[in-house]
This record gives sequence, C-alpha cells and structure tokens, in this order.
Amino acid sequence: MDPKVEILSEEILSNNWYTLRKYRYEYTAADGSKTVQTREAYDRGNGAAILLYNKEKRSVILTRQFRLPSFVNGNTGGMLIEACAGLLDKDNPEACIRREAEEETGYQPGEVTKIMEAYMSPGSVTEMLHFFVAPYTAAMKVAEGGGVAHEQESIQVLEVSFDDALLMMKDGRIKDAKTIMLLQYAQINQLL
Repeated sequence: MDPKVEILSEEILSNNWYTLRKYRYEYTAADGSKTVQTREAYDRGNGAAILLYNKEKRSVILTRQFRLPSFVNGNTGGMLIEACAGLLDKDNPEACIRREAEEETGYQPGEVTKIMEAYMSPGSVTEMLHFFVAPYTAAMKVAEGGGVAHEQESIQVLEVSFDDALLMMKDGRIKDAKTIMLLQYAQINQLL
C-alpha cells in the first residue's frame, strides 16, 4: 500500500538556473501514523541520455566537460567523462536525445532504442532520465559537436574503445552515474 501524502505548503526558494522548492507535507504511513515533514526538491526538468556504440570497432562515443557541482565536491579540475545527455526542453525523449547527440557529439544517430527510465537522485532532484542506446558509424558524423555556444557548452568528443571505457569506469576516471549505467547495460547485454 502506498502512503498517503498531502502537500500542505510549497515555497519557491530559488528560480534561477532551475527551480528549488520547499515543501511541507503530511505523510500517512501504512500503519496509519501521520507525520508532518519538510523537504526541498530541485526541479531541473526531465532528461535523456544515450550511449553511441560501434560494434565493429568495439568503441563508444563519450563526452568530456566541466561540471561545477563535481568541482565543488572535490573533483579536481571539475571535468567529467559522460555519455551524451540533455534536458527534454518540452521535446519527447527520443527527439531530445537525437538533438543532443548531434549538438554534443556531431553524430546523427539512425535507429535509437530506449532501454529504461530512472530517477537519478530522488532524495532531492525531481529529474527522470530516459536512457537510450544507438549504433554509430563514421558516416553518421554530420558536424563537429562540442555543444552549442548559447548554452555556454564546451564539450570534448571522445571516441573510446569499449574495453578502455570499462577500465575507466573501474579505475574511477568515469564517475558519472548515467554513463556507468549505460556502459553496464552495454556490457550485460553484449552490445559490443
């Protein structure tokens, strides 16, 4: 049985880059006991991520970019190696990930396969991430990639052997959760 939750109040604490709200709610547990709790939730919208893979070359396309939250939490230099991803921006997940793949990596994927959805940090962030995989070939490279200037993106595109990507995950060079999930999916399902 799901608990009963009644929102008692909602306050916007910040509406700058994304929206941070403070909620006060009554929570009724399965045993009927009630508590009033206060929590904050960061709403940045939903997103999508994709692992581009080449079966013949046994390689994947990843990105490398600066991430301020990782920097302020001890990631010297602030750079993270990641799978291509972005916010839906009112698009459906597949349209979003096609747009993001081209903007960030320069590849225009053909057939994309949705593999799962997941809340990435449900204790504090509302985001639901839609995960995709798609094969890529050199012929699908239609632009340089690197992101878009008006979003202040400065993204390096990396073509990495799948074995090296797994090693990078194991030794800590890849610490991004969505990327780890996609690489593990590829490994478990023997995409490469």
